[in-house]
Amino acid sequence: MSRSTLGALALVALVLPLAACVDNDATPAASGAPGRALTVSSTQDACEVSATTAPSGTLTFAVSNDGTDVTEFYLLGEDGLRVVSEVENIGPGLTRDLVVQVRPGTYYTACKPGMVGDGIRAEFTVTDSGEAVGPTGDAADQLAAAEAQYVAYVKDQVGALIAGTQEFADAYTAGDDDEARALYAATRVHWERVEPVAESFGDLDPLTDAREADLEDGQTWSGWHYIEKDLWPPLAADNGGVEYVPLTDAERTKAADDLVGWTQQLVDQVNDPQFTFEAFQIANGAKELLDEVATGKVTGEEEIWSHTDLWDFQANVDGARVAYEVLADVVEGADPDLAATLVERFAALEGLLAEHGSVEKGFTAYDELTAQQVKQLSTAVDALSEPLSRLTAVVTGV
Repeated sequence: MSRSTLGALALVALVLPLAACVDNDATPAASGAPGRALTVSSTQDACEVSATTAPSGTLTFAVSNDGTDVTEFYLLGEDGLRVVSEVENIGPGLTRDLVVQVRPGTYYTACKPGMVGDGIRAEFTVTDSGEAVGPTGDAADQLAAAEAQYVAYVKDQVGALIAGTQEFADAYTAGDDDEARALYAATRVHWERVEPVAESFGDLDPLTDAREADLEDGQTWSGWHYIEKDLWPPLAADNGGVEYVPLTDAERTKAADDLVGWTQQLVDQVNDPQFTFEAFQIANGAKELLDEVATGKVTGEEEIWSHTDLWDFQANVDGARVAYEVLADVVEGADPDLAATLVERFAALEGLLAEHGSVEKGFTAYDELTAQQVKQLSTAVDALSEPLSRLTAVVTGV
């Protein structure tokens, strides 16, 4: 969606949400006030946060992975489900910063060693510092407009998603596998464009989009990739040496009904009058989408059975670009060099993707790409990821 199209979307009244976040890979952010700079040590069996309370305002969590597995760190809302902010893919021995702007209330911190499960959780209290949280003046007006445009974009995408998912489910349950395969990737792009929003609603993301490799022992698999494997059944050699057993008609119906039901839950959440996505979350989501590309799509691990990774790749880039574009006026005013770099590197990455097809006409199957082509795409992702990691810091003025 172009900036001119986004600008034409009707603005809606917004209520600022509880908190917002920035993930800054390059430069540790300073909170500047006593009690607001916290450290986190994540290991296999512990998540040690340097304090269990902090004053409201801008907090910095310096998250160190002192274990042996890749880890994640989350700040969760009072219900323990809503993801306020997160930092993912922290390798052993590495430290990444998570900067959040939080209002008074009860939260939960959570480390997820191995990036699975509910995580190692602890209650975290934010007291009232008496200071305003979030932007004021002209910046607040600009960011409110950006939020409204982004919410309208998300509603548009989930509307297309539920319609496409129902059509896909109907074909799948009817046994029309050719039609279901044809609809699979083109429907999923609407999910992939707004996945950071879906991830903010607790279990919806793992229920709908978990890969088989992500499952914990005993966890029931469901969602898109569960059906994907049934539509593109693997040979025994690619299935751990075990012959794949197709789903029964009853299992197909349940899988399809579950997928439609969870997608409808996402639609209902997004269309709730109280739903909003703050500007800081939009900027952080842009970086999350590029991280999704780097850790799943560019490696070919996301669509391991269908090899439709380039559809997802393009959708993640689309979502990141739209997130930047709704914030572009603020970024251009605060850091025109960053704005110019982002425009240039988005264009370069999308140019490379266009060499392999498009969402509308179809893409080359991922397993048909050469090693050199994959390397070119990976390099372009890395080139965009670095400046994009500075987006939220510019938007927040950190």
